[in-house]
Amino acid sequence: MAGRAFSVDLTNCDREPIHIPGSIQPHGCLLACDVNAAVVLRHSRNAADMLGLQKTELVNAHLDDILGARVTHALRNALTTSSGASRPSLLFDVALADGRRFDVAIHRYKATVIIEFEPTQTVVSPLELARQLISRISDVTEVNKLIDKTSKLVRALLGYDRVMIYRFEQDGAGKVVSEAKRADLESFLGQYFPAGDIPQQARELYLRNTIRIISDASGHRVPVVPELDPSGEPLDLSFAHLRSVSPVHCEYLRNMGVAASMSISVIIDGRLWGLIACHHYAPRVLPMAQRVSAEMFGEFFSLHLHVLKQKRKLESATAARDALDRFLQAASHYADIESLLRDNLPDFMRLMPCNGVGLWMNGTWNGYGTTPPLDALPEITRFIGEVAEGKVWATHALSQRLPSAADYHEIASGILAIPLSQTPRDYLFFFRKEFVQTLEWAGNPEKSYETGPLGDRLTPRRSFAIWKETVRHQSQPWTEADREIAEAARIATVEVVLRHNEMMADERNKADVRQRMLNEELNHRVKNILAVIKSIVSHPSAEELSLTDYVLTLKGRIQALAFAHDQIVRSNNGGMLLDLITAELSPYQRHSAEVTLEGPAVWLDNRSFSVMALVLHELATNAAKYGSLSSPNGKLLIRWSLDQDGDFALSWSESGGPEVKPPSRRGFGTALINRSIPYDLGGRSAVSYNPKGLHAEFVLPARHVRNAADSGPASGNILPMGIEIAHAAFAPDVEVLVVEDQMLIAMDVENILDTHGVTNVVITSSSSEALAKLNGLTPDVAVLDVNLGEGTSIPVADELSRRGIPFVFATGYGDSAMIPAIFSDVPVVRKPYDGQVLVGAMRTVMART
Repeated sequence: MAGRAFSVDLTNCDREPIHIPGSIQPHGCLLACDVNAAVVLRHSRNAADMLGLQKTELVNAHLDDILGARVTHALRNALTTSSGASRPSLLFDVALADGRRFDVAIHRYKATVIIEFEPTQTVVSPLELARQLISRISDVTEVNKLIDKTSKLVRALLGYDRVMIYRFEQDGAGKVVSEAKRADLESFLGQYFPAGDIPQQARELYLRNTIRIISDASGHRVPVVPELDPSGEPLDLSFAHLRSVSPVHCEYLRNMGVAASMSISVIIDGRLWGLIACHHYAPRVLPMAQRVSAEMFGEFFSLHLHVLKQKRKLESATAARDALDRFLQAASHYADIESLLRDNLPDFMRLMPCNGVGLWMNGTWNGYGTTPPLDALPEITRFIGEVAEGKVWATHALSQRLPSAADYHEIASGILAIPLSQTPRDYLFFFRKEFVQTLEWAGNPEKSYETGPLGDRLTPRRSFAIWKETVRHQSQPWTEADREIAEAARIATVEVVLRHNEMMADERNKADVRQRMLNEELNHRVKNILAVIKSIVSHPSAEELSLTDYVLTLKGRIQALAFAHDQIVRSNNGGMLLDLITAELSPYQRHSAEVTLEGPAVWLDNRSFSVMALVLHELATNAAKYGSLSSPNGKLLIRWSLDQDGDFALSWSESGGPEVKPPSRRGFGTALINRSIPYDLGGRSAVSYNPKGLHAEFVLPARHVRNAADSGPASGNILPMGIEIAHAAFAPDVEVLVVEDQMLIAMDVENILDTHGVTNVVITSSSSEALAKLNGLTPDVAVLDVNLGEGTSIPVADELSRRGIPFVFATGYGDSAMIPAIFSDVPVVRKPYDGQVLVGAMRTVMART
């Protein structure tokens, strides 16, 4: 800059006054006039030569005398139509008196009219070129496709050697997100560059002047004279197309081998989103008409990009909202909040870009994806409790706030925490890896650039290396959209917690009512069971039966009664209706009684199974005491069906028994039959005490039943009770392993086996103990209780199966749902044990080996 001491280095480039450089680029000339465009106040030193003026002293000259009245009049008219300095008025192919032709830009700024002249090149219609550019991207509906297509389109129509779309990140750094280039050029696609490569004041000028052209990076500058006005102020060229270029930027371009460039600002919501950067490897001046077309295209591109980004943001927000809605719907199926959150961690990971998610709740950790080491979590949780203050909190540089996080910065440099409670205790975490871990230089690693007076700092490769060093221990920053989604997730989880608390309070109230009913039912059922047992024991037997046969018959009836009781108490997973009816009727059915069952295969869920077990037990007990099952000529017809809506209906009809009279008092059993189905299942009950026989109708809503074809088998391979097994003694040296957690039951098994000649019995109470015993033991057969309280015997079954040792399962449950499908062919013996059934099952499996 003439007349001023000015040194350029990287420590002051951010303060460089690039809007008042005191010079212009050499491909045009400039006149600066008073506010009325009447008198020339300053001019570029090349103005007289370029405009072909005889008069070389232009300061204080009248514009009419220099350019002629016709051209001056046209310029003043154009100035009146200018909307502001950022929108200079343009005149194309303006002819001067000597025939020279120029494209002219004129604008007024700070009471000075600035007129820029560029020699006219090929006349191109700016509107037609802009229309061609715009028409080719107007139908693009995806952001990435728009960006990729734009770089190719601009290069094809404007002819630059390389066109890049350069996006600014939140921290000011830039990234090349799209590139179209000559085949022999190195690629910069995907590379990042420090914020300092484009100083802040340069970015401000990009907002003011959306087109910036550099015709020759060699740095030749044409001074503006005089440099200062009478008040000592330089000429402000903020909106001038010809404004000269910072020496630092020229050095940067030369070190890249670039001789000329043009940039188109991409502005979204008033902020500089990025640039369409065009590079040429020889000096080049893009005609003003083409620059106008590029400017129009840039504005359309900015608007279209903004629309697509808003659309994508809306789609992301909608997807996140849908995911949270699914989470809220899933919450209804969980009684435990921790299980709900833990099972949905993969879905949470889809809410926003991240590498891992984790749940810290009640002092335990569950993670999904890439998360910090387990031993670091307590410290992280304590730290978040100190800084988050019960709100969503995030940082992309965790080690700057928590120094110990530097130990695992590669896998968790960024963290976003969502509090799940008001007290600093439970959190949902999102993690992001260190940003530079996934980046690589896309160009030739052997590529070198000329090093200028300012050092190799001003090359793409060195800039990228400095950027990488700057962003160490940092992740991609969390955006405002990320934080909004996190807040929505926090609200959703709080809503679930509140709803869960309300449900728990309601459930506690219902549980109290159910407990009182259970106590009454237990008392009632014990009396009924004792009465039935008394009836069974005291029932006169046929005279031709021997004592042994009578005992066996009595034993079978008591066994059936125990199984029916077990169905009621243990049917947690539901079951087949036919199995339930059979189990409930078997203790009471007489050989002479006629029982008819008619209906499709129906599966009852756990709740309806338990309720129907109570109702059917009560009806069966009453029928055995007072109704058709108490008479040799009695008949019982049970029918059920499913209607077109899936509702389940069952009728219970008795006949042929004693005369029926309505109960003289309303006892607990009567209330149970009439009220339990409406109260617990939302169904209907109706009981008629006809003199010829009791008749009852029950209806259950469709949600409690389903067709058995959709449910698979009702139970596993369970041996029927009372089956006759041929007697045969075991070999005297047979060794049996018994896995049973109840000592009295284990002793019962031991006694049964002893009566059949088996004296070598090894008893264990847990799966781990049995496995330890098997290290030095090879039994001939094993009896495995499926449910061992705190575990199952399945691991023992796996080991026995591996070693080819036969075994049978035993269960006190009404089905074998706990047994894996791989053991579906293994016999299952019900408890309490029937000696013949147990021994028969053991012989069956031993015979297979």
